[in-house]
Amino acid sequence: MQRYWIWMLLMLLAAAGSARGETRRAVFEGAGTEHTWALKDLDPGLPADWSPFQFLVLELRLSSPQRFDLRIHDAGGVRSVRLSPLPGAWIRCAVPLSFLTQAARSGNDLASVHNKARPMMFLNLSGTPGELKSVREIGVVMANPLGAPSLEIRAVRLTNQDPGDALLEAKPLVDQFGQWMGDQWPGKAANLEQLNAAWAAEEKALGKGDFSYCRYGGYEGSKAKATGFFRVEKIEGKWWFVDPDGHLFLSMGSDSIGTSAVTATQGREQLFAALPPPDTSAARAGARAGSSFYTWNMVRRFGADWSAKWIDLTARRMFAWGFNTVGNWSDQRLGDAHRVPYVVTLHGWGIETGPMGVPDVYAPEYARNIDRAAAQQCAARKDDPYVLGYFLGNEPPWPGRETVAVDAILAGPESALKNAAKAFLADGDSPERRKAFLYQAYRTFVEAATAAIRKYDPNHLSLGLRFGSSAPPEIIRLSKVFDVYSLNNYAYKVNQTEIDKVRSLIDRPILIGEFHFGTPGRGMTPGLKQTSSQEERGVAYRYYVENALADPSIVGAHWFEWIDEPSTGRFDGENYNIGLVDVTDRPYTELLDAAKATHRRLMDVHAGNTPPVTRQAKVQ
Repeated sequence: MQRYWIWMLLMLLAAAGSARGETRRAVFEGAGTEHTWALKDLDPGLPADWSPFQFLVLELRLSSPQRFDLRIHDAGGVRSVRLSPLPGAWIRCAVPLSFLTQAARSGNDLASVHNKARPMMFLNLSGTPGELKSVREIGVVMANPLGAPSLEIRAVRLTNQDPGDALLEAKPLVDQFGQWMGDQWPGKAANLEQLNAAWAAEEKALGKGDFSYCRYGGYEGSKAKATGFFRVEKIEGKWWFVDPDGHLFLSMGSDSIGTSAVTATQGREQLFAALPPPDTSAARAGARAGSSFYTWNMVRRFGADWSAKWIDLTARRMFAWGFNTVGNWSDQRLGDAHRVPYVVTLHGWGIETGPMGVPDVYAPEYARNIDRAAAQQCAARKDDPYVLGYFLGNEPPWPGRETVAVDAILAGPESALKNAAKAFLADGDSPERRKAFLYQAYRTFVEAATAAIRKYDPNHLSLGLRFGSSAPPEIIRLSKVFDVYSLNNYAYKVNQTEIDKVRSLIDRPILIGEFHFGTPGRGMTPGLKQTSSQEERGVAYRYYVENALADPSIVGAHWFEWIDEPSTGRFDGENYNIGLVDVTDRPYTELLDAAKATHRRLMDVHAGNTPPVTRQAKVQ
């Protein structure tokens, strides 16, 4: 009888394998080389017309954590979406076809509009949407593959119901420290004893830094007018921050300096060998319940009173590494400690709730709401010398996509903004008219918000809106109300064309709000800009920062971000290797040694006394 049941089980397994069909394999060896399969070769039952369906369901295994583009070749054009599946295991993942057929317009900044999380992967909506009524083939392509990664696909089907994503192998992927189990690297912790030894060694070696910084992070040997607060000044054709004591200052910071790196765990418990205790768990609003392995490791490192010790270590690390600014989205307690200058990211302008980040400036209560927001957030800080300045928001997603943004407004709930759009477009609905409507709304927003901030805090700088990469000239001109123009610029070298454009239109000092470099491994994708190794991350940092700060208008650059994103994804699924420290709170010495070398040179580079480095990082 036992042999009979074994035989039956083998037959069932064989039938399941047969239903999946033949496994198709692609090896990514060349940059941008596409592998394609005709629909009949993947599954003879796949129809050409996908319009009746809602999900494309795949069973796949990716050997390396490197994102790839899934390309659907339709007679009307190519529809694509970028996928980042959990690597090293067979998974089932369902791609909503709406991501391929409809323009992305749900979210209030670039990341929330374009990043979409699924339990076993995250998607980036990077392609041009369109109909899927005459599909011919499916393709996959990887921009800069490292190490000849492979993708295997063993099942493809279409469905109207979401079958749910799933891990199809009975094995955990993440260990008790939050490390990826399917990969090895130098220094990977096997036990707590190793971590304790590494933490102790860092504490012993951590110095005070040799960057000639004063208490505020300005350059001790320099002198300008002291006002007791940070300000900006153009000296001999070059913009500088000036710190409260009158020292020239270049803002080198990191974003998201905190104690939590939450990943969703509810419904995904099988991914983890162990979960952090409940008191180290957290969840972002609107996200699935999650846990932070980084926080658990802080408890292991410092014990029950870990929080205060983490603040002390972070402040010492920053000055030892040459970082003098606590950047966007960081733990407020670091600013309150009054040891490192910090930025304040304001909220309450309606960006968070407005369609595609457009606030309802026509609402009767709008002026009252922004006055209240400024009073609550700025009044108490007006005498704090450690405040570098205020950001109003981050990466509005509508510049350059005005037509889509107005579509989102018109399709949304009734509001004063929607009524204003209808009235404005009644005299003619065209791309140019839609731009004009949004530019008018933007002007009302920035002028009202800036006035409210200065009403309650006349002492500190307005650092702007952290545009994503670029903005139309009309928007730049309207941004003259800011003291500093900020933009996020993910590239191997800052976008000089954009910098020159800003300088020619408003001549404001410019702050780079975000940039980073990563490399695939440890279960993480490389981020928005890839290098071939950890060492090359340091090379890329030096080249980017020194060449950026050599520009007379650029007064700082903030790295994104302090901690690696979880290998199993943050709130929107992103899982980038972009930290200064890893999930076990150990510094990436290759990157930080390079950063320190650059930070020692920056004053002379910006002053024009020393040329920037010329060596560029290897990408592949």
